[in-house]
Amino acid sequence: MSVLHPWFKPVARALCACLAAVACSAPAVAQVGDAPTVRPRVGLVLSGGGARGIAHVGVLKVLEEAQVPVDLIVGTSMGAIIGGLYASGMGAAELEREILSIDWGGVFERREPRQLLSQRRKEEDFELSPVLELGFRDGQFRLPTGAVSTRELEMLLRRYTLPVRHLATFDGLPTPFRAVATDLETGQAVVLDHGDLAAALRASMSVPGVFSPLEVDGRILGDGGLVNNLPVDVARRMGADVIIAVNIGTPLAGRDTLGSLLGITTQMVNILTEQNVQASMALLTPADLLLLPPLGKLTSASFDRAPELVRLGERYGQSVRTALARFATDASGYARWREQRQAHAQTHAAPGARVGQIRFEGVDEARALRLAQTLDTVPGQTVDVSAIEADMQKLAATGDYDRVDYRLQRLGGGAGEALVIQLRENSWGPNYLKLGLDLRTDFEGRGDFNLRISHNRHWLNASGAEWRNRLQLGRTLAAYSELYQPLGGMGERFVSLYVDANQQRVELFGDAGQQAAIGLRQSVKLGVDIGRPMGLRGEFGDMRLGMVGSLHRAVPELVSSELAAQGPALHTQRWRELGLRAVVLADQLDHANFPSSGYRAKGELVVGRRAHSTGGSSGFTRFEGSYTGVRTWGRHSLNLGARFAHASQIPVGVIDEFSLGGFQQLSGYRVGQVAGNYLMFGRLSGYRRLDWSPGVARALFVGASLEAGNAWLERRDISWQGLRIGSSLFVGADTGLGPLYLSLVHAPKGYSGLYLFLGRP
Repeated sequence: MSVLHPWFKPVARALCACLAAVACSAPAVAQVGDAPTVRPRVGLVLSGGGARGIAHVGVLKVLEEAQVPVDLIVGTSMGAIIGGLYASGMGAAELEREILSIDWGGVFERREPRQLLSQRRKEEDFELSPVLELGFRDGQFRLPTGAVSTRELEMLLRRYTLPVRHLATFDGLPTPFRAVATDLETGQAVVLDHGDLAAALRASMSVPGVFSPLEVDGRILGDGGLVNNLPVDVARRMGADVIIAVNIGTPLAGRDTLGSLLGITTQMVNILTEQNVQASMALLTPADLLLLPPLGKLTSASFDRAPELVRLGERYGQSVRTALARFATDASGYARWREQRQAHAQTHAAPGARVGQIRFEGVDEARALRLAQTLDTVPGQTVDVSAIEADMQKLAATGDYDRVDYRLQRLGGGAGEALVIQLRENSWGPNYLKLGLDLRTDFEGRGDFNLRISHNRHWLNASGAEWRNRLQLGRTLAAYSELYQPLGGMGERFVSLYVDANQQRVELFGDAGQQAAIGLRQSVKLGVDIGRPMGLRGEFGDMRLGMVGSLHRAVPELVSSELAAQGPALHTQRWRELGLRAVVLADQLDHANFPSSGYRAKGELVVGRRAHSTGGSSGFTRFEGSYTGVRTWGRHSLNLGARFAHASQIPVGVIDEFSLGGFQQLSGYRVGQVAGNYLMFGRLSGYRRLDWSPGVARALFVGASLEAGNAWLERRDISWQGLRIGSSLFVGADTGLGPLYLSLVHAPKGYSGLYLFLGRP
């Protein structure tokens, strides 16, 4: 029995530990043909960072130029999206082309393009300017779960990952891949390694408060950057021998950004992210490589700077080519790696698939049957991604769902694929509330203010009935309620029952523009229409035919001595009307405020009998038509508007409802100053979109308008020579409160001065 020297045991233990470490870090052996080639497995780790993650594309371009074969990829948030698309078979050049072709300004819009909305949704843009929009559900007021929408992003991810949709795990991708998300219930990191790749990428980027969280396999998932923004440990567990980690996370903001709740919240998220990134960096060894592209002041929201972000990533990658050289392989080895990757991608491409059936998830069977009638895709057709995406847009345009997505699921027995449409109802619906306001002043003591409240209740029954209510408080008191019931399939005929009551203070002016009388006009209308949308969902407009009955009352409150001396004094009038009503409305404007393209045309005709409170009755006719058309060249838009109206002579002494005056309704005249039974008006306005945007508005504009029109009591008085002229120069903004104008107005026979307007002209 030998006796070991006392110092031998600790030395032996240290030697064993070193040998174990060498064994763990030993390079993987890759088989190329019959000759084994020793090459370490390269893992690429891409961090999150919102728009800053687009810089990963530039880094990938340099990795390809440097002939660095990537054997596995792990990504978080935007890093997961870029890494996942690359892992699915897209090359760096293709990825750059697709990323730069995206209209990032419209990707995160909560609402689909206005032209795709039903006419009912479009009309809401003209009824009020929303200051606040929220929902009411289960006895509670609720806000949307995300500040922006990701529907468009989900469609893009779905399209890009379609060729690999049937893989059992992400190890089967051309490059093995993992995405990291956060379980919002437990706070733990979730490594997504199988299932729906598009959903995994979207879940990893669910920034709390910005994007709605996503439910995957029963878990509510949020942005992975909260717990593991640079997932080096995940790459190690996948078998990476060496790691190239690219960190583009948003740096901590300065003191000047901490003066608001949003700034503090953003800083807190950045602090949490930075802490876990530092922990991940500590896991890197001298054999690994950490890349830190300098992106300057570009932020996680700088999606509009995508080309610059790609260039910055590529420029930085070129600057570290020497460091990348130790991960590179020779030309023949890299060519073999690319061939294997491309062959793997082609294996999963499934051309010519056929739609075997269509299923809905997230809605009951009755609603699914109705929604299916809106789709252009039907069983038996070849899978057409463009047509499917158009169908998803139709469903999203209803405004009832905060998630509209789809997947293709293989059916057995060669029956093709099932188109599974995944819907998630708005968690803040089906009662939707809006608060709006209108404000105007001429800075000479004349002004108006109206507060508007709107309530919409969607899907009152399985056939899609809606209940819409409006209340207005201010210069005009008004209340409106409508029950809208579709008949038959979606897009077929409908019945509308409505009641409309209002009380409006009106003014009567003399020939010289002086105020001659003030009074109240009150009316209550009850009507029923049967109509048909123009277009499958009414996106082009609708046509209505119905009956309307109304009660009217006109009460003079103050009459000038000059007007009283001209004839019988104005006195209270009451009358009833019952008639047939026909309305045609077509609207394809891209925006309700400061549109850049499209048109809007409306015509309304009412024919019936009028009964007077003093006895007797007479026939009456009322017609009103309006048109707006817009064309744009670059940043310059030309807007042409016209309005025509005629009403049979109403009771003597009653102020008529057809009038002109106010901003862009004959600028330089008082509101209601020009009134009569015959009205003709035209407006030509031009505006230029400014480069500068303050952040609280969609855009800023500067423009001018020239207007001509008049109103006449009798037909024989109508003449071109009698037209009045108005004009304006304005600066405008399309804000969250509605269109805002500060204008200089002028009319030769009116007045000149400043005018401020917020809301609907």
